Amino acid sequence: MRMGARGRVAIDVAVALAAGVFTVGMLRQGGLGAAEPGYHTLDAAGVALAALTVAPLPFARRFPGWAWAVSAIATLVILGLDYGLDVPPGALIATYVLADSVGGDDDPPRRRPAAAAGVAAFLPVAIGLMIVQREAGLEMWSGLFAWAAMFALVWTAGDRSRLRRDRISQLEVSARLRELDLQGQRRLAIAEVRTRIARELHDSAGHAINVILVQAGAARLLHKQDPERSMRAIATVEQVAYATIADIDRLVRGLRQGSDTGGPAPNDTGDLEDLVSQHRAGGLDVRADVDGAPRGLSSGVAWAAYRILQEALTNAARHGSGSADVRMSYGPDAVDIEVSNPVGVRQRPGGGLGIIGMRERAALLDGVLEAGPDADGEFRLRARLPYVAPIGSLA
Repeated sequence: MRMGARGRVAIDVAVALAAGVFTVGMLRQGGLGAAEPGYHTLDAAGVALAALTVAPLPFARRFPGWAWAVSAIATLVILGLDYGLDVPPGALIATYVLADSVGGDDDPPRRRPAAAAGVAAFLPVAIGLMIVQREAGLEMWSGLFAWAAMFALVWTAGDRSRLRRDRISQLEVSARLRELDLQGQRRLAIAEVRTRIARELHDSAGHAINVILVQAGAARLLHKQDPERSMRAIATVEQVAYATIADIDRLVRGLRQGSDTGGPAPNDTGDLEDLVSQHRAGGLDVRADVDGAPRGLSSGVAWAAYRILQEALTNAARHGSGSADVRMSYGPDAVDIEVSNPVGVRQRPGGGLGIIGMRERAALLDGVLEAGPDADGEFRLRARLPYVAPIGSLA
């Protein structure tokens, strides 16, 4: 969870206070170890300078250059006045924030070299002041080396922090771009689906109108000679009209929502059996079982059943290990389709756009579809398609 702005400010203030207390204590003791003679005794000016080294730290994230400059200058003054400053906490923290803040993609190209040059120039001046104030003995030279090592390590740590943050930002941008690309692919797929739905709507309605015209003409001609056949023709007109209204309702809802109902136009359950035979001839070992008496399906259900079975067998051939089990059950209210295949080396555990399209087909008929790997190591698809779906409003 990312920290809010108030939380960062509170931490920065706490760090500045801790660094200030540490600096004052160090100046009072004349250094980190035992007090050495000759150092300037802590007074009000020393306390003010110690405070000045840490005062800009709460603002260092917004103004890293200015904060570092103020802290560095105050540190140099402390050294020039010969206070016992063995370690400069304020300048070290400001250096870390400076290295962490400059050098990003949004920064001017000269900002980072300028910051590095400022830190590099600070060290000789600070070391020179210490040499002027003290004789450069063995302990003095080790202290000077420690200063150079401390600032180098702190600068490297800040630079690493910046690089890590930039890397995370790049990964977030890449993830957003991938999501946008996937959304674009889905929009293209929906556009293609809408075209197929419109074509299907035209074919379905045209076929139904032709049947209605033929049956209405037969009813008119047979009205007097054969009333019974005339009534059967009228009943056929009624059935075709009812089925057409239901199909048009589903197709229009799919056209508005972008659902996929395109594909070949099956006529009855025999087409589903032919589809299984085609995949078997193509090299897929398909074992098919049919429960219940096969029956004629409305065009909408036949479309969905055909395309769901076709997509499931295609996925089994592409991603499975060469075999599939198909089970179709014709119940009193719905047809159930179940396809399972062993998970092959290339089988993906999740569902792609094909699974999404099949699920939308089933939902368009008020049915359900589930797909995914099971505990037995098989990829299993189950679909239930009602024979008659409720007719909604076309308005």
